Order: sequence, then C-alpha cells, then structure tokens
Amino acid sequence: MATPRSLPAWNTIRTTLLALAAAFALAAATVVTAPAAHAAPAPAAGGPEVRQGGTGPEVAAVQERLTELGYWIDGVDGRFGPNTEQAVVALQKAAGIARDGIVGPDTRSALAEGVRPEAASSSGDLLEIDLERQLLLVVSDGGVERVVNTSTGSGRPYESSDGTERIATTPTGTYTVFRGVDAWDPGPYGALYRPKYFNGGIAVHGYPVVPSQPASHGCARVSLDAMDWLWESGRIDVHTTVLVR
Repeated sequence: MATPRSLPAWNTIRTTLLALAAAFALAAATVVTAPAAHAAPAPAAGGPEVRQGGTGPEVAAVQERLTELGYWIDGVDGRFGPNTEQAVVALQKAAGIARDGIVGPDTRSALAEGVRPEAASSSGDLLEIDLERQLLLVVSDGGVERVVNTSTGSGRPYESSDGTERIATTPTGTYTVFRGVDAWDPGPYGALYRPKYFNGGIAVHGYPVVPSQPASHGCARVSLDAMDWLWESGRIDVHTTVLVR
C-alpha cells in the first residue's frame, strides 16, 4: 500500500506546480502576442493613378463606381476617355478637391466615401445648376439622378455684340426651358451645340471644351456627348424647370 503524502509536503509541491504553470502561461502568452520579427507589410492604400488614355479593369472599376454614384458617363468600357475624365472632374468638384481629372489618392477616397452632391429642391423633375461647385444636377423629387460637369459664367468683363462692356454671369433664379435648337446654333460669341434656352440668350448647351472652372459668357456648357444624352433622355425638354443657384 502506498504511503499517503503528508499535508505540508503536498502543499509545497502544489505551490511549486502552480508557480511553474503560471510561468509557462505567461511565456506562452508572450510568444503569441509578440509581433513577428519579419511581419509582412500592410497593403498600400488605394492603387495606381488612373487618367485619360488608361485602359483595363482598374479603369472599368472607376467607371462602375462613378455610374453607381450618379456621375454621368457614356458607359463602362474600361477605356478612360474624355467623358470619363469629365465625370472624374465632376466628382472632384463635389468633393472639393483638386480638379485635375486624374484618379489619385484623394479621388479614390471620394469614390470610396460615396461623395455625391445633394439637391436644393424637394419635388418635381428639374435641372439644378450649382454655380459654386460648377455642376449640373438632374433631379427628381429631391433626389439627384445624374451629375454632369459644367462651366458657367466666368465673372469677367467682355464686350457684348452691341459694343457695351458686360460681366459674364449666369444669373441665379428659377427658369423654364422655352426653346431648343437641334443643331449647332450660330451666335455672337460662337456656335452652341444643341442649345436649350432658359433665360434670354442663356442656354445649357454642348461645347467641345468644358474646363473645370467658370469660363463661359453666361451659358452652362456641358460636353457634346452629355448634351446628346440630355436631349435623348428627355430631361431637358421645353418646359423643363431650371434652377440656377
């Protein structure tokens, strides 16, 4: 028969075992939580710059996101052309970042965050021209359906057709489209592509160049393709309300 261990001896052994177990647990925790000596670096945020002339899946992904957010674009084809650049500039205007038409870190952040301008109106189908951000918004019942890059009155003096000096402005207010010309319409300051007039001689019209800053005599310029889309979509028909703000 085995001789029972005496109580003092057992307490001593138990204390030693507990101390060893605690030391082992502490060592194990240190091994688990200590950083590895050769940890892999975190993946770089964002991706490479995407700009006009680029092609491939990265461009298609940018186009898909722009479309999802409502920025007008002529389709997702993986080719970074002028219309994609216009959409990128519109996003940059909405985000208040550099308007260079290049998808860099700031623009990627704006895409990820889902930057999208809000309408000022709450009901009806209309166009809103945001002078501060230089954007044309296609709005329905307070929701922005499409965002189009635009360029409005430059604010600079110019000589009018009657010889007087005027300031190139796009007056604020609520107007109605009253006439459209389905062609290049000759004018005193150059031909306007498929213009829709809403305030005297001031129109939304297509133009070969739509800069990122105000540059017109008072009209709201959009790209030629964007103007075609506005006509074909019926969103700029005669009697359409235009809110300039």
